[in-house]
Amino acid sequence: MDKKIENLEILSGKVLLFGGVYSNLQALEALIAVAKAEGIPPENCICTGDIVGYCAQPEETIQTFKKWKAQSIVGNVEIQLREEATDCGCDFKKGSTCDGYSQLWYPYAQSKLSKSSLEFIATLPDHIQFNYAGKKVTVLHGSYFNVSEFIFKSTPWGRKQSNFEATKSEVIIAGHCGLPFQDEKDTKLWLNPGVIGMPANDGKPTVWYAILDDKNNELTFKHHTLNYNYKLANSLMINGILPEAYANTIISGIWDNTEILPAFESSLQGLDLIL
Repeated sequence: MDKKIENLEILSGKVLLFGGVYSNLQALEALIAVAKAEGIPPENCICTGDIVGYCAQPEETIQTFKKWKAQSIVGNVEIQLREEATDCGCDFKKGSTCDGYSQLWYPYAQSKLSKSSLEFIATLPDHIQFNYAGKKVTVLHGSYFNVSEFIFKSTPWGRKQSNFEATKSEVIIAGHCGLPFQDEKDTKLWLNPGVIGMPANDGKPTVWYAILDDKNNELTFKHHTLNYNYKLANSLMINGILPEAYANTIISGIWDNTEILPAFESSLQGLDLIL
């Protein structure tokens, strides 16, 4: 199927970047408040996909996002939902713990979404592109070639380089892996702002986003932590259906397992992120 790429032409001013809302309405509401406080308009707020996911309020989250009028691409979860698939398409190893959990949260999310929300999901592009401070930027989920590909800080540069070449971009904004990081080489920048729906395995309940700035016509960025009502998000997830392990992560900041992580990222569990 041909990719749907939305070209925003030129963006200027601060740009708010985030991913993985994961049906966490409380985190989304807190992020919207940040955008307003920073004076960042909705058209300059961009999500790397997976608005729907592990948490308790998929319908409310989609409707709040839709009302906000921020930008988003599809994550693998949105693709699976719009195609009425029976699994989340996260590329978890079959039989793994994460795969088992997905058989709980994905049907739950699927059962909660209204026709209006599914119609909204169907409008989301595969990628977003824009020019910013003289650089071409592409927003993708996993990789340009595979929406479910896990790319981390430790992932060999060659796998990242092919994405820059395919998109003819100098900056790539990516999601999916759940951890914020930046990787720079030869004037190219791979930036993952992190996700707001789940902590980053650093032992803290806060979550992550990033802000681009073009002051003096130079692209700069900064990672930020987001405080939100994680206790409410946790309590809503304890409903006898969703995995309690994910509800516990909301509080503890520690992932139940590190199956998807390379050895380097796995070794950082519970440690402060240095970004």
